[in-house]
Amino acid sequence: MEISELYTIYKQHPLITTDSRNCPKDSIFFALKGENFNGNRFAEKALNEGCAYAVVDEWEGIPADKRIIVVEDVLNTLQKLANYHRRKLKIPIIAITGTNGKTTTKELVSAILSKEFNVAFTPGNFNNHIGVPLTLLSMTENHEIGVVEMGANHPGEIKLLCDIAEPDFGLITNIGKAHIEGFGSFENIKKTKGELYDFIREHGGKVFVNSDDALLCEMSSGMDRILYGRNNSELFVSGKLYSAHPFLEFDWNFFEHTYHVKTQLVGAFNFDNALAAVAVGKYFGINAEYISKALEEYVPKNNRSQFERTQKNDLIIDAYNANPTSMRAALDFFVKIPSALPKAVIIGEMKELGDITKEEHADLLRFIVEQSFSKVYLVGEAFNESDSPFPVFNTVEELIDELGKHPLEGHYVLLKGSHAVHLEKAIPYL
Repeated sequence: MEISELYTIYKQHPLITTDSRNCPKDSIFFALKGENFNGNRFAEKALNEGCAYAVVDEWEGIPADKRIIVVEDVLNTLQKLANYHRRKLKIPIIAITGTNGKTTTKELVSAILSKEFNVAFTPGNFNNHIGVPLTLLSMTENHEIGVVEMGANHPGEIKLLCDIAEPDFGLITNIGKAHIEGFGSFENIKKTKGELYDFIREHGGKVFVNSDDALLCEMSSGMDRILYGRNNSELFVSGKLYSAHPFLEFDWNFFEHTYHVKTQLVGAFNFDNALAAVAVGKYFGINAEYISKALEEYVPKNNRSQFERTQKNDLIIDAYNANPTSMRAALDFFVKIPSALPKAVIIGEMKELGDITKEEHADLLRFIVEQSFSKVYLVGEAFNESDSPFPVFNTVEELIDELGKHPLEGHYVLLKGSHAVHLEKAIPYL
């Protein structure tokens, strides 16, 4: 079946699902395959559950069933359909990637633009080769702007996502050490993230660039770029950090007027993310007061940059992801928070670092040792290879057992670790 024919069917049934356990009535089921699953086996179930069609690349059922659409490769078909739809939409697409802060930046950009536009944006962190097509296919003719988050853990992935989404605008938050296991080297990370700039450069779009980031300025040299940064009135958007104890407060200038913003985000490390969002909002003509209001109203979720006060402790929860750059930023920020409470840290291991795993965890431990934390809990097997003076728990369940026997109370606590460690499970015990 040609993509144009499939698109006609999609327009009649514009709901897409890849999960046979979630089959809205009259949706289309795409039978994706992975190492441990094969969606083709659930196509019939999806139809019985309410789907109007199922797209498969393996089929041994009734040949004459018109609800079954057999293609050569389901994933490739999903991506081509998303690209076909993106071209039909004819709306500006803003692509956001980076090592740290891309999801928060995407959320802030979307919150600001939503003040005056009907915005479609990546739900959660649906930012990979499946999530980006699904994000695009969730867009309708009623949407005026699309904001698409792009993630990668292997070379070439950002190029693939750009070829699908065809963004008009690009924003790289930063480039740091993450997913080294998949990339192989920092140079490969730089090259892959830079694929967003490559696409924008080739297709005559614009990029939003942090002028304080020398690497990004170098990579975007010669491009049509909109600069934002700190303490420089000549930039398109300039901001001045006011405080982050723990909530981020800052001033930003809109021509001659200064706006003071009190966010609900914790950490000075979110300042650049906020300035990036301000720059996007200002470029698209959002009223300055609306920009500030959107930033103040945004409430972080999904264990990212959150503050929570329990009956026992004050918690800063930043446990959705971790790499050497974000880990050091979170710890630096936490150390500087003025507090009468003794400070404790619960640190989860940093995943997907490959050959530098031992080295980076050893560096992290050396930094923690130099601080004056009252309590330190380390979670993850990566810490076992270091001569740690602190208790190491192989799993979060082992930590929870310890907290049950010896409760932690009256502390200011930072939880930071890779999502796979699931530190959020310990929150009810704190």
